[in-house]
Amino acid sequence: MIPASELIINPDNSIYHLNLQSHQLADTIITVGDPERVPFVSQFFDSIEVKIHKREFVTHTGTYKGKRISVISTGMGTDNVEVLMTELDALVNVDFESRKIKEKLTSLTIIRVGTSGSLQESIPVGTLLASQNAVGMDTLMQFYRLEQSQKEQEISRQIKENAQVDFNPYIVSANESLINHFTKDDASNSIQMIKGNTLTCPGFYAPQGREVRLKPKTDKYLDKIRNKIKDFPLTNMEMETAGYYAMGRLLGHKMLSLNAILANRITHEFSENPQEEVNNLIDYTLERISSL
Repeated sequence: MIPASELIINPDNSIYHLNLQSHQLADTIITVGDPERVPFVSQFFDSIEVKIHKREFVTHTGTYKGKRISVISTGMGTDNVEVLMTELDALVNVDFESRKIKEKLTSLTIIRVGTSGSLQESIPVGTLLASQNAVGMDTLMQFYRLEQSQKEQEISRQIKENAQVDFNPYIVSANESLINHFTKDDASNSIQMIKGNTLTCPGFYAPQGREVRLKPKTDKYLDKIRNKIKDFPLTNMEMETAGYYAMGRLLGHKMLSLNAILANRITHEFSENPQEEVNNLIDYTLERISSL
């Protein structure tokens, strides 16, 4: 039995941070960072049955073209992702009455819809990119037993050396069937989705090589890592994807991260209409989800 101090359940039988009851959650979930982005997604739903808001976690559950979907905001960073993933898993895989793990486990489909910066001149602003692999530069997985393949360990070793950090980055892949579904060519849609290797950073400034008043510890950080590993160029950077993929691997959920490229860090360009880029990604995502 899971003690009350380890799994906190609210008096209305909802999970502590998300404030959700199990029946209010769909098996297919879109996650976004910004709470204000949730209604930008749910406005396209045919109907909305649930609207719940607690802290940075906003949830709308409804249907789109007959498919039940939840859209949930997380705030920024893999620390919030860990809370989200643990509590989503508890909602479907723990019996709240007995506080025991269910014998039959449910695997959720979770798709992150977020913004990102390109690390390659060849990937311009406005591109839609699916993260085939994610590299975690945060230390979340120092607290979990995440199994890594020999190839993942070798990539981690090289990135650690090039980035001059004192910890081992972690490497995790997207769900294969999801990334194939979301990147396959569709003649009816002029917008296409490319695949990439995403760098997940534990901050927005120095961890992403930015300098305002404080100078990053590693000089020319991005140049030292983005193209240094054979057949594994880093295509973009953001703050959540590796956390999603790692928690998904540990808990058995199907994960995919989709990115609207709003900035090119190499050419120093930023989107003139970021909301349009995000809307394109939302439209694309909903259409692909409806045919899952």
